[in-house]
Amino acid sequence: MSSVFVQLQEPPRRRHPGKGLALWDLGFRPFYLLAATLALLSIPLWALQFSGLLGEGFLRGPTWHAHEMVFGYALAIVIGFLFTAGRNWSGQPTPTGRPLMALALLWVLARVLVLVPVGPWVWASMAVNVAVPWAAAWGLWRALRAGNNRRNYFFVLLLLAMGLATGALHLNLLGHLSLPAALGQGLGLPLALDVLLFMIAIMAGRVVPMFSNNGVPGMNAQRAPRVEQAALGSVLLLGACDAVGLSGPLLLLALLPALVAHGWRWLLWQPWKTLRNPLVWVLHAAYAWLLVHLALRAAAALHWLPASPATHALTVGVIGMMTLGMITRTALGHTGRALKAGPIETGAYLALLLAGLLRVFLPLMLPATTMLAVGVSAGLWALAFALYLWRYVPLLLRPRVDGLPG
Repeated sequence: MSSVFVQLQEPPRRRHPGKGLALWDLGFRPFYLLAATLALLSIPLWALQFSGLLGEGFLRGPTWHAHEMVFGYALAIVIGFLFTAGRNWSGQPTPTGRPLMALALLWVLARVLVLVPVGPWVWASMAVNVAVPWAAAWGLWRALRAGNNRRNYFFVLLLLAMGLATGALHLNLLGHLSLPAALGQGLGLPLALDVLLFMIAIMAGRVVPMFSNNGVPGMNAQRAPRVEQAALGSVLLLGACDAVGLSGPLLLLALLPALVAHGWRWLLWQPWKTLRNPLVWVLHAAYAWLLVHLALRAAAALHWLPASPATHALTVGVIGMMTLGMITRTALGHTGRALKAGPIETGAYLALLLAGLLRVFLPLMLPATTMLAVGVSAGLWALAFALYLWRYVPLLLRPRVDGLPG
């Protein structure tokens, strides 16, 4: 695989920046804004429902919360990122203008339809939620095929898998998935989380060493081919275990090799040298959460701990921090600005880091504080994305400052 995931070098400056609305000029613009808005609004509302302040059934409970964080927030980031990276990989256009607007509206419709009560509308919800990643897969595949960029075709398959996962989740909840219970559940949310984890593992291997070496003087982040293969292979093995519903101590056969491989990979990147560059350390911190997730999941497999801390280490820590780090960096690079995090970005990173620490570890140490941990963590999560929107809404709506397209 190419060592370059998406070109983020600061482009040459031009004297005359463009004018007008640039929202539909490239995929990262609308989808980063939509994802951050959903992140800002949905988690505090879920925390209020979890505490009982909004009443039972509002926003459809924990299933809605899990579905929207994966197929709403995370999928929007993935689409925006892949449409932007895909143009660079292939040298061909990805959806812009009206096709991009139509896909964004389809994503919004999916967010609305998951709130409908059980009945005929549930089938419409399933159809639209499946259509979003599959339509994105079509748009990405057309660009990759036109540019003969076969090495990245697997991202199209991963988007198709996301559609399969949300469809399986809908069917499983409705009792229409004629598979064994463990397999039916494994093809839903666990499959989607494993797909996201695999995407992050690939992306991190491609860009974290490069960003580290470019952004930190004297850095010597390294990539070892055997370690890379072991790290990615361990994620695929873990995904296969989840797909067939494997649980208990047998799951350690996948978790422990994954922990070793990803820990070795992270140490090769020398994360301790990145602390003076927030735009770099946030990516290393996100990857450290992957080690925490694997360790906590191993403890849960042995029935030493509940499953929730491992899940939130993955969703808040790995997915949340990695996506926030990337949507700041790519937004800066693809609007023609210097790749430097200011106080707002740093504050957002720290707020999200603290949100993960509180959500994962406070209930483990003091179970009686679970409500407090959920509420404060949700507030910090919302603060992180409020800061992002405050800083980046103007950047994502306006044309590039260097006058280049995109």
